[in-house]
Amino acid sequence: MKLAIIAGTPGSGKTSILMHAIAYLRRSGINPAVVKVDCLFTDDQTRFNRLDVPVRVALSKDMCPDHFAIYNVEEMLSWAEEQNADILISETAGLCLRCAPYVDQCVAVCVIDVTAGPNTPAKVGPLLTTADVVVATKGDIVSQAEREVFRERVIEANPGCIIIEANGLSGQGASELGNAMIHAPEIEIGNTEMRLRHNAPLAVCTLCTGETRVAKKYHSGVLRHIDGFMEYQGE
Repeated sequence: MKLAIIAGTPGSGKTSILMHAIAYLRRSGINPAVVKVDCLFTDDQTRFNRLDVPVRVALSKDMCPDHFAIYNVEEMLSWAEEQNADILISETAGLCLRCAPYVDQCVAVCVIDVTAGPNTPAKVGPLLTTADVVVATKGDIVSQAEREVFRERVIEANPGCIIIEANGLSGQGASELGNAMIHAPEIEIGNTEMRLRHNAPLAVCTLCTGETRVAKKYHSGVLRHIDGFMEYQGE
């Protein structure tokens, strides 16, 4: 079994380019299975069903979708094995841009929208910096100079990554992404030594357990204040 984890910024076209990549895998004789992780709702399973591949939808509801995906990796791999899949493709929603859903034994793919601006790669964090492959989408909407600046910013954030310029409408870049998945490392099902490439964001506080009152006296846990702001308020 092989594992590909597809993450990225919201609205970047993850599902669209993934559809083309899956079609390429099928033509190459590879049998993929797909798990789509989202928050409250998705109908992307109808799109994947058109490719005649096993697909499951997982909704994280009031939990961070990347945390949810991490907790369920073993179950997802076992399900893919039951489907006789050669590779499990896990597409997870990207929200805070700081998440780090990639494990050490996968091909990690970050899909990022070029139109989001040249500073976006610096804002994304380990979602991009720990990825093996960075798929830059919607480059056809901006100029060549803007694409080159964006590419340089990606390289600054992650010098070792492979950059694929892709188009979710035409399928440009899908074969390169498919080949990256084909060359993912083999995973032993049931391996309990799998580790994250980067620690996930801190999420241990009273807000996480449902506290809705805003006053500081109601909160405890891992909290962070704006640098110097408390001192400024006290003056």
